[in-house]
Order: sequence, then C-alpha cells, then structure tokens
Amino acid sequence: MTTARTGTSAQVRIEPWTDADLALLRRVNTPEMKKHVGGPETEEQLLVRHGRYLDFVPSGLGCMYRIVLLPGTEAVGGGAPKNSAPDEGTAVGTVGYGTRTWRGGTVHEMGWNVLPGFQGRGIAVAATRAAVAAARREAAHRYLHAFPSVDNPASNAVCAKAGFTLLGETEFEFPPGRFMRSHDWRVDLRASE
Repeated sequence: MTTARTGTSAQVRIEPWTDADLALLRRVNTPEMKKHVGGPETEEQLLVRHGRYLDFVPSGLGCMYRIVLLPGTEAVGGGAPKNSAPDEGTAVGTVGYGTRTWRGGTVHEMGWNVLPGFQGRGIAVAATRAAVAAARREAAHRYLHAFPSVDNPASNAVCAKAGFTLLGETEFEFPPGRFMRSHDWRVDLRASE
C-alpha cells in the first residue's frame, strides 16, 4: 500500500486490486465516467476486465489499485456529507497500469477513475503519483504512458500534475475497434524523480 497527499487536503492510499473490487468496477462503469473511452461496458466485458486486473501482478503485466480516501480528508459525494470524511477503507476510484505494445515496443499504460462526488480535489493526481512510484519499483518496462482524449481536460491535467511529459497528439485505439484523438503522455520509470 502506498499513501500520498495532494497539494490540497486530500490524502489517499492505493491498495492492490482484489476480488471484492468488482463492485467498484461496476460503480465506475457509467455513461458519465466512460464518456471519453467509448461508453460503459457490458457485464460480460466488466467480468473479463476484472479477471485481467486480478491477473496483472501474477502475470507480471502490471498492477491495478483501488483508491482509498483516508479519514480526515474533506470530501463530498459517495455518501460522505460535505466536510466529513468517508469511513476507513472507502474506495473512491481506481488507478493502475497494464502492458501494451506501442510503436514497436512494450510499454506500460496507466489509467484512472475517480467517482464523481470526489472529483476536482486532487485525488486522481495523488493516486496517479502513488501508482507511478509503485511502477518505478515494480514495473518490467522502462516507459509508462497515458493516453487521455484530447477532449478530456481533467485527465490531461492529471498527467501534467503527476509528472508525465507530453509527447504530442496521436490516434489511439480504445476500446478495440474505436479510434480517438489522444494525447500521448509518458514517464520514464528509470529516470530519477
């Protein structure tokens, strides 16, 4: 587990994905949350994704985490009243990385989701920084990329604030069969922080 603090009051912990996180995966599978990546997945697709996340570490392909907002952090949403903290262990999103082929090489690709009531508080930035730190220790490949849509200013801001370098725009396929204009952001996991 890794704990990180944002520049505001949000403090998060990332915890490795478990079988119990299927419920969280269903909570992020909404039209609002998936509007930049082709829309919600079917239940069958979610089960396949969940199985892949569970297999990331044993297979060496990456690591998926749930984002836990720690008590004492002011938050709104997800059942937490304004100016109160969620219960210990309340998951407010996901962050992680997997392996993919990109431009003739093997790289890691990172993604994240923060539930709507918790967005705009630096949680995604803190969790992404924590996941990048974990990848520096554990990842098999040198480069970690993120490919947010050019039409997704929030995710592009997460990349900038979390230390990624913008390489430019690209045509990116996600989900399979759907192409979108994306920014290609990268972290060199072997470079000193």
